[in-house]
Amino acid sequence: MIRLDSIERVFQVGNENVHALNNVSLKITQGEYISIMGPSGSGKSTLLNIIGLLDRPNKGFYILDDVNTTDLSDEQQALVRRHKIGFVFQFFHLVPRLTASENIELPMILAGMKPEKRKDRVKSALEDFRLTDRAKHRPDQLSGGQRQRVAIARATIMEPPVVLADEPTGNLDRASGKEVIEILEKLNKNGIILILVTHDPDIGNRAVRKISMVDGKILDDT
Repeated sequence: MIRLDSIERVFQVGNENVHALNNVSLKITQGEYISIMGPSGSGKSTLLNIIGLLDRPNKGFYILDDVNTTDLSDEQQALVRRHKIGFVFQFFHLVPRLTASENIELPMILAGMKPEKRKDRVKSALEDFRLTDRAKHRPDQLSGGQRQRVAIARATIMEPPVVLADEPTGNLDRASGKEVIEILEKLNKNGIILILVTHDPDIGNRAVRKISMVDGKILDDT
């Protein structure tokens, strides 16, 4: 389902070219649970951004569902991203002025989904993520764990086949972090691809497949 061939991503820092990704090739099939680990600056988040179509490689190509995404325009990539990829971030990235239910509903509004269908999906998501009693609360009225549950509900409301999580427990206490990881793992058991970037070896070791990165290269893939 996901195939990266000879991916390179180069950033210019001053007069120097920095290889954030250096000749990275990777194949990922439906339903895999993958953790990506490595020291800061190893290329983990850059790789996640390439897979998530938030960034483009300088060289190589990225195939998603038999489509060469590197040939797509920005608008075409945005459409693929909206329907195929869900994102969960360390800092939640919720819209501050919107309630929990409105944040969850937002991707469906952007996709032009009819109001009746949006309402039913939001209701189900609030129940599934135990947020029904927080539906009308804004992010600043929610705990960290609740905010991340809202973020996961928003990321998966369009039923994407791929969920990317970048340090999803980084701003949470251990109990809330464990709850968030278990929610993501439950989604994976239902068939989604789950790709998780983390610095926490306890979390990284929960994945079925573990990728270690150093200096923009894949050091180990087990």
